Formats: sequence, structure tokens, C-alpha cells
Amino acid sequence: MASTKFIVEGMHCGACTGRVERALAAEPGVQSAAANLVARSVRVEFDTPATAAGLTQALAKAGYPVAEAETKLAIEGMSCASCASRVERALAETPGVLSAAVNLATQTATVTYAQGAIAPSELAQVVTEAGYPARTITEAMPAAPMAERQAQEAAKLKSQFLLSAILTAPVFFLAMGPHLYPPLHHILARAMGEDWMQNIQFLFTTLVLAFPGRVFLRLGLPALLRLAPEMNSLVALGALAAYLYSAVVVLVPGLLPPGTLDVYFEAAAVIVTLILLGRWLEARAKGQAGAAISRLVALRPSSARVEREGTTISLPVEELAPGDIVLLAPGERIAVDGIVTEGTGFIDESMLTGEPVPVEKVPGSPVTGGTVNGTAALSFRVTATRGDTVLSRIIALVEEAQGQKLPVQALVDKVTRVFVPVVMALSTLTFLIWFAAGQSFAASLVAAISVMIIACPCAMGLATPVSILVGTGRGAELGLLFRRGDALQRLAEVKTVAFDKTGTLTEGRPELTGLHLATDMSEDDLLRLAAGAEARSEHPLAHAIVEAAKARGLAPARARKVTATPGRGLSAEVDGQQILLGNRAALTEAGVETAPLSLAAENFASAGKTPVLVALDGQPIGVLALSDPPKDHAAEAVSTLKAQNLQVAMISGDAQATAQAVARDLGIDRVTAEVLPAGKVDAVTALKTQGAVAFVGDGINDAPALAAADVGLALGSGTDVAIEAAEVVITGADPRGAARAVTLSRAVMRNIKQNLFWAFAYNTALIPVAMGVLVPFGGPGLSPMLAAGAMSLSSVFVVTNALRLRRAAS
Repeated sequence: MASTKFIVEGMHCGACTGRVERALAAEPGVQSAAANLVARSVRVEFDTPATAAGLTQALAKAGYPVAEAETKLAIEGMSCASCASRVERALAETPGVLSAAVNLATQTATVTYAQGAIAPSELAQVVTEAGYPARTITEAMPAAPMAERQAQEAAKLKSQFLLSAILTAPVFFLAMGPHLYPPLHHILARAMGEDWMQNIQFLFTTLVLAFPGRVFLRLGLPALLRLAPEMNSLVALGALAAYLYSAVVVLVPGLLPPGTLDVYFEAAAVIVTLILLGRWLEARAKGQAGAAISRLVALRPSSARVEREGTTISLPVEELAPGDIVLLAPGERIAVDGIVTEGTGFIDESMLTGEPVPVEKVPGSPVTGGTVNGTAALSFRVTATRGDTVLSRIIALVEEAQGQKLPVQALVDKVTRVFVPVVMALSTLTFLIWFAAGQSFAASLVAAISVMIIACPCAMGLATPVSILVGTGRGAELGLLFRRGDALQRLAEVKTVAFDKTGTLTEGRPELTGLHLATDMSEDDLLRLAAGAEARSEHPLAHAIVEAAKARGLAPARARKVTATPGRGLSAEVDGQQILLGNRAALTEAGVETAPLSLAAENFASAGKTPVLVALDGQPIGVLALSDPPKDHAAEAVSTLKAQNLQVAMISGDAQATAQAVARDLGIDRVTAEVLPAGKVDAVTALKTQGAVAFVGDGINDAPALAAADVGLALGSGTDVAIEAAEVVITGADPRGAARAVTLSRAVMRNIKQNLFWAFAYNTALIPVAMGVLVPFGGPGLSPMLAAGAMSLSSVFVVTNALRLRRAAS
């Protein structure tokens, strides 16, 4: 029976505690539930089929969600999918754990647990007791960058491999040399005798297993004793079987019948050496896979020059605080985020946006840590430091996406959970079949060892996570941040990409380019009144009207009672008169006759301009025409998506004629116009009838559509609300990022499928060969040494194939 405690902050009275207890008691398997109102907690004792995750769902359904927390663990010793699966199960079966996701490529686990039920240190202890040393990753002791961790692991494995190779060399020479050059056997036999040749092999193989090979015994044998065998168990069993049989031949040959006194020390030693070689190469390759994060981390300067009380001092970046004035020399990398206070120049923001063209900065312009100053000397005021900077958030987003699982990984997890036990059963079956067929004990044992070694599921476990690791890192280099790992898979499946218009496909900086009067009022008077009403609005169209008035030297009229209606327009009281600005629907709903303005509005709209109709005291007085030019690369983004056999749509609140004109210029065939923010959701839903939909937007009014789409892509130049609602963030404002994201996601999924095919096909094809099914037909068997080499090659192939993604979407 298990016992756990949940923190339930929603309990406020005795009735609440009663409802909490009843909700839990109603769950099958719950033996008792005792709520404590003072401590805001409930202790539950339960047995199967109840689980901690199920109990939290029951509480949430009853209206009392438990307080959750998340921690990350750094884990050592995981070498295959079975290891990752075992750690995941050990965590999931721990009372209080709600979910656990283990990433083999990053050697980490992300655990969501009920606050108060268990501590992060206890979770680390659970994993350690399962045979994999673990520690919690905290801000005070963060995990080393991926490439750095892999470099350390690669260096350790290299030294182990070299030691193993040196110790194995004499064993291999004595055992295999005579096969390669038959006269050598007679030379060695005369020089030292058969017994001494076997004794030397015994000595060096013992050293191989005792030192470099000890890692397999230390991890594999305890797992075997726990009845939870994994990849290290297969290697340990294979090497030990060959070694122990050979040791009996050397030490107590009388225990074996005549004709069976062959030794197989070279198999045990070479197995260890080749697998260490494979792991070393794999660690080196995985280090390259995580290099994107390391390159981002390397963009952080170590110090900055700061103005303090009239003097300039150099401070470590960690000691900078918001409000500090940092002096930036030409060519210097910016330390943290800030606002330019002095100077004008250009800054290379390619690390952030993927675009090589430097961006002009003037006083008031934002600058981002990690970007590079041009030839001008600038000063800026610090606005964010440490984990609050854009660069830190990018690194956190990429690391989070790299640690997530794709839906396709579920199949791999199911297979690998039973794979090692099945392999051990096949190995035993191989031995029994060959022994029953009249083969010697030694020959049958060699075949069984070959099956064990060839079937290690390392490649299966790496197939998906290493592709995610490289793919999300490549995305960061291209200015694509996958906030959720599964967006990689879902984006590859979309059939339609829908764009918002204003600010996404267009510059979002409209200008007044036309004005039509329906009365004898002057243009300046109309513009002054309109600017007065729009002065307090944040809408881009409002800003354009205000700027047009200022350009004419007009002071906007004072406005009162300003009311904005999303998707419609704005009303206000100016100079004692009631003014209304908006689209035709806004004026019609207010009872204003729009006929005098219709022709002008239609003409403006057909020219790709946005008409803003104006009424004063219920009478139509004119139309303002605002143009928002398409972005430079918008048409290229559309054509690239179309080339990938995707349907491209545009959803806009603009007038139908205006939206159609813009769509026509960009090559977009499907347009939904004159929709409110809620209407964008309906438009996305309608597109879903033809397949999965991705929506690209940047504004607050795009957030519902971003959330409603199968995949939401937000431009990083947009609002925080839009970015939070999206699964993918396109840093900067280039709509080509959407095309790059689709290209990258398809490349990642194609890469994963290639890896999975190789891993599964490899085992499917070579396990029967190792079992010897071809031998009766004159075909080859598979020696343990060749099996070890092939198994290591499989993992290296998978990782190397994933590294090709570093050039994807270029």
C-alpha cells in the first residue's frame, strides 16, 4: 500500500475538506483520505488501481486542484532506451509523482510532482536506487551546457577505450594472429607454449573486465538482479559468459569434457573494447548535436563597462543590475538587454533573428544581450539581467523543447520496455537449439552471446531524442524557438498555413495615403478631429492617423469618452461633437447612412488600402485611406510554402476588397476578411476540415486563433500575449520564418523515421543471423566480436544521421 500527501490550497472550510475526502474515497483503490484544513493538505493511502496522477485528476474534477511543482534531474549511466524507460517507470511509480519524462540524449528527467508529497532530493534518490546516480538541477547548481557535458563524457570514454584497447591488443594478437597468419601459431607455441598463451589472455582479459569494462558489470549485474535487465546487462552477460567459460578451461580444465577446451577470452575483451569505442564516438557526436545551446551560451560576455558615479568600471555580467548604464565599444558584444541612451549605430542581431542585415539603433531602441555592436560607440540602460534576458529565455525554451518527447516516441517506449527481456529469451533459446542440434557447449554459448550483443537497443533509444536535440538547436540558429517539443511533429503534418495580415504579412506601420470628403469640411479639420479621437488608441491604424496630423502641423483635438470596439472602430467626444471612426459595419450598427462613403471606400479598398469611415454627430463626413505595405519577403514566404504543397490562407479584420488586394499581390488564394478576433477562431476551425492548420500571427487579437490552430506560430516582434499562445516563436518579424519552420519540422520527422527504420530493421535483420538461421544453408553466423562492432556502429550511425539536421532549412 502507498501513502502520499497533496497540498490543496483551494480548501477554505470544513465543507471543503469533506468534499475533498469524498472525492478521493470514491476512487477505486483508495483506503483512506484525511484532509487537514489548517495545513491545506490531504493524506491518502491507496493501492492499485489508484495512482497519484489519477488522484490529482479526481481532485481537480471536484474543484480542488493540487499544488504542483516541477524539477529536473541530471542522471548518469543511462545508455539505452531500456535504461530511460526503467528510470521513467521508477519515477512514475513513486507516490506523489504526476508525470515523468526522461531524455536519453540529454541524460535528464523532467518530473512533475505534487507539492508536499515528495521532495526533489527524494526523487533523485529514487533514481539512484534504481541504479542510475542522479542529482537535482537547481539555479544555484545548473546543468552544464549539453556539449560540455558530452565532451566530459567523451573524454572519460576515450580514456577507458584506450586503456581497454591496450589491454586487449595482446589478447587479440595471441587468439586471432594465428588465424590471420597460420605459421604464427607454431612460432608462439614453440616460444611460450599453449598454456602460457592462454594464461596471458586470461590475465589481460581479467584486467579489461576489472577496469575499463567494470562499468558494464557495475550497472548491468545489479539491474539483472533486480529483474530489470538493460543494455549493460546484455554486455555484462555476454562478456562474462565468454570469460568465465574460458577461465574454467584455463584454471580447472578437468571440469569440461575433452574436445571443448577452447578459450574465448578475445571475444570478452573485444566486446568491451568495441562497445567502449562505439560509446566514445557516440558521445562525441552527441556533443556536436548539443552544440547549438553551447554556442548560445558562449554569446554571453563575461564582463561589461559600466558608468558609476562619473567613472567607468568593468564589472562581471552577473553583477549588472537594471538601471546601470553600460558603455558599448565598437564591435563589442552586448552583455544584457537594455535601451539605448546615447549614440546611433547598427547592431548585428543575426543570432536572434537569423537575418544577417544589421539593425539601426537610436536612443530609445531596445538592444539584446548576445548581439554584436557595429562601428559606433553606444550607451544603453540595463533593463534585464541573468535569467530575464531574451538570450536566457531563448536558451531555456530550446532546452525545454529538446527535453520533450514527440508522440512518435510512444511506440519506441513500448517496444524497448520488453525488448531486453525478449532478447535474453532469444539468446537462451539460441543456446538450447544449437546444443540440442549437436553443437558443442562452447559453440552454442558463442551463438547465444552474439544474439545478446547484437540486439542491444541503444540505437532505438537515441533515434528520436537526438533528432529533436539537433533539430531544435538548428531552429534556434534560424530564429525558430519551439516552445513545445511536440510542435515539431505536428507542424510537419499541417496541410494549411494561415497568416494574419497586419504586422505579419504587412509592415504593421500603415500610413495615411488618401482622404475623401463627403461634406464641405476641410481635410485639416477632419484630420484634426480624427487624430484627437485616435490619440489614445494603440491600434496601428490609429497611430498612422495621429502621425499624419502631426506631419501637417495639426494639434489633435481634445477627446473625451473614448470607446474602442475590437474589429469595429472607435467613438469619442471631440470639441463637443460625437465622432465615430471604423469600418462600414461600425457605422451601420450606429445607424449612420454609409452610402455617401461607399464608392470612395470601395475604390480605396480595391487599391489595397484600408478605408476608415468617419461620421460626426451621426452624419457621414469622409473616408481616410491607410496603406500598410507588404513586408519585403512576404511573397517569398508564400511561394516557398506553396512549393511544399501547402495551402496558404490569410485571415484579416480588414475590408474584403483590401484583404483581397494584398492577397493578390502576395499570391494567396484563400482569404477570409472582415472578421473579429473571435471570427479568426471560426476561420481557423473551418480550415481544419481540410487537415491540420498552422496559424501565424503577432497581435493580441491573434492569440485566440494561435491557440485554436493545431500549431501556432508567433512573430517574436509581436505581443507577449501572442507569443505565450503559440507553440513556435519566430524571432524577429520575417514571415519566411514560417516556411523555415515547416521545412525544419519535416526534415526532423524524416530524420526520425530514417533513424527508427535503421534501428528496428537492423535488429530485425541481424538477430536471426546471430541466432544462426543462415548456417544450415551455408550462410554465415555472427561472432560476438563482429556483433559488438555492428551494435556500436548502429548507434553511431543514428547520431551521425541526426547531425545532418545542422544544415536543414538553410
